[in-house]
Amino acid sequence: MTHYTHSLCWFRRDLRLNDHAALYHALKLSRAVHCVFVFDTDILDQLVDKQDRRVEFIWHCVKELQLRLQELGSTLHILHGRAQQAIPKLALELAAQAVFCNHDYEPDALLRDRQVENALSPSNIAFHHYKDQVIFEQSEILTGAGKPYSIYTPYKNAWLKKLDDFSLRAYPTEKYFASLAKCNKQSLPSLASLGFFACDRPVLPVAEAGAETVFNTFIKHLDQYRERRDYPAVEGGSGLSVHLRFGTISIRRIAGYAHHAGGTGAQTWLAELIWRDFYQMLLHHHPQLAHGHSFKAQFNGIEFPNDPEKFAAWCESRTGYPLIDAALRQLKQTGFMHNRLRMVTASFLVKDLHIDWRWGERYFARLLVDFELASNNGGWQWSASTGSDAQPWFRIFNPITQSEKFDPQGTFIRRYIPELAACPDKWIHTPWLMPKPEQQRCGVLIGEHYPAPIVDHALARLKTLALFKEKVDSH
Repeated sequence: MTHYTHSLCWFRRDLRLNDHAALYHALKLSRAVHCVFVFDTDILDQLVDKQDRRVEFIWHCVKELQLRLQELGSTLHILHGRAQQAIPKLALELAAQAVFCNHDYEPDALLRDRQVENALSPSNIAFHHYKDQVIFEQSEILTGAGKPYSIYTPYKNAWLKKLDDFSLRAYPTEKYFASLAKCNKQSLPSLASLGFFACDRPVLPVAEAGAETVFNTFIKHLDQYRERRDYPAVEGGSGLSVHLRFGTISIRRIAGYAHHAGGTGAQTWLAELIWRDFYQMLLHHHPQLAHGHSFKAQFNGIEFPNDPEKFAAWCESRTGYPLIDAALRQLKQTGFMHNRLRMVTASFLVKDLHIDWRWGERYFARLLVDFELASNNGGWQWSASTGSDAQPWFRIFNPITQSEKFDPQGTFIRRYIPELAACPDKWIHTPWLMPKPEQQRCGVLIGEHYPAPIVDHALARLKTLALFKEKVDSH
């Protein structure tokens, strides 16, 4: 492998110094490594909400990354512009002979990286990139016939069979920190100068230190993960999705812990991490998924009524189904939604309100702080029955029974719908059935303080079955 005098390590969705594939290789192969992050206007300019939690989270992570590098006598070059132009320009200014980065699998990112590589080529600046955000990528897990899997369980089995200590081994970047370029402190642009503003709620725990705190808190309860993860009123999940999304913790670190911990909790959690690899693999082999295509092509032409008033009611938590409305309020208020509720609210939008799944996918993409294209698309297509290994089209979540099963005392509902706080447990899942005197006693009149259901689930279910059956029969 060629060795370099100066090189550039480009941070993207890997905002940490520890166990970082590209940084490790850059440090090991270079006498001096400069680190850079770009607030990419090609991405930022597309964001509608200028109080975007993701931008704020990234800004705080970049700030902490810069401080950590400064403690090591180096710095983080922070740029604002188009990465296709900014990275080659900085590489030339620093006389870098190579640019190192980690793989990004989304179609727009792949195009950006090709453009950067092409721009570097005339100056004979090498472009090296590495696997870092998944355990197995692209075509590393294939069927016996050499084809990509489309069903999760056999993929998971093949994934587990291939897993070994080498796949989970950390990159010991700290051994080579002496190769970080010695340079003066660089300025950090303010959120306002990037065109964004801080949200009105505290930002999540950020950077490597924040991720480590969240991780250490979670593993104390890992043995209970299987039993607790479906209940939104309890802290049953890992809380690490945003840290995986922006790489403030290594996937090797947490997958390795889950693999070696043993027990049903750890095994169940590892299976969830494998879903993440699975969806990234699907996006690699089926890039059309990023452009609104159903994995099951037969369902591309379903003629959803797409009533805009019903979609607005869903977005604004006015469906009249308490668990659905509470979940959507959680999303709007926090930028997060419990994983079970992502499935339930998605199913409700498609199979109760008969809205195209792509509308919901775009809405989640706008608000989720942990938004990841492959997982978001995979989750929506699973719920809509249009995806790989999806929920069968004839299986339709009942929003009432889901509410009764996973929020039995209505604790989560009352947290996000305080107008129902005084509603007795008997009626918390179906407040529209509450007798009028009981409504008056609770101070919540249905239709006035809280809406009546905008659809009848039983009737909506029959319409969904007809919509899907028409496509099944025509194929």
